[in-house]
Amino acid sequence: MTHFRQYTKAMTKAQPSSWDPSASMLDPRIIDPAGNYVHHSDRAPEELDQIVAVLRAIKAWRESEERISLESRSYMRLNETDMKALRFIIAAKNSGVLVTAGMLADHLHISTASITKMLDRLEKAKHITRSKHPSDRRAVVIGVTDETHADARATIGRRHARRFDVAAELSPDERDVVIRFLNNLAALENEVAEELVNKEARAD
Repeated sequence: MTHFRQYTKAMTKAQPSSWDPSASMLDPRIIDPAGNYVHHSDRAPEELDQIVAVLRAIKAWRESEERISLESRSYMRLNETDMKALRFIIAAKNSGVLVTAGMLADHLHISTASITKMLDRLEKAKHITRSKHPSDRRAVVIGVTDETHADARATIGRRHARRFDVAAELSPDERDVVIRFLNNLAALENEVAEELVNKEARAD
């Protein structure tokens, strides 16, 4: 038996049958045992278990969110940017705001040329409508067809309603904790994203 096979056999025996590699990668005791990045040596095992459980819950929610988003896009035969555009148009309509191509480009952070191509495709698929702007002759108002609006409400609307129900079940104090936690998490992610953008800019 080669050394590699001996090593593989030993590792297989050492790993418990219930070992979850994806979950283990969230545990600093496994991914950073020396505490070079995550300072966890002063935490009790029970506290670490609970913190890791929070991270696992976030991971599970993200995975379910991605799955639902993928299924919704597949059902409506749209990509992620298309779905974002339709959600924006529907939200604007419900707020009494007229959507133009420029507004949509700003919201999606894409060029005017890309917006034009996307709108041409969505109009051809009968997802959106274009009409004259009531006060600006140079602008065109973007709307959503009744059929697409109904499909969006059946998918996105139902999902949002269920999220609302989950949040409504929390007490006011619990909501404050969740809001603070998620806002801090979002701020951290934005900070990391900004660092990556700056790093890429310096490399160029």
